[in-house]
Amino acid sequence: MIGYITIGTNQFESALKFYNELMMLLGEKQLWKTDSMAAWGISRDYPAFCIAKPHDENFATVGNGAMIAFKVKSREQVDLLHAKALELGGSCEGKPGARGTNGFYGGYFRDLDGNKLNAYIPASGTIE
Repeated sequence: MIGYITIGTNQFESALKFYNELMMLLGEKQLWKTDSMAAWGISRDYPAFCIAKPHDENFATVGNGAMIAFKVKSREQVDLLHAKALELGGSCEGKPGARGTNGFYGGYFRDLDGNKLNAYIPASGTIE
């Protein structure tokens, strides 16, 4: 159902570097880039993650309560993605670890513009 997700940025070139490195860790490739928008994913036939300068040229703001979660393949990948985000200038919103009692494992962070993200492994521990 989801075609793509876009978040706004006020620092396009820095955000491009930030997400190029994170997406590389996820095995995703940059699908395309213009002077104001870029997308990553497997192909244009699958959901994509995008960054963009706001079209109305106003300041990009963070959605209060909004979060984007990247489903990854292992706890090690959660840890690696979280650490890389912090290394690249992101901030911690919750260290990687188990949440609840059903096996969910996630690490929360914010990007350079303050957008909240999460890397997680599902409660089942497997990716289909």
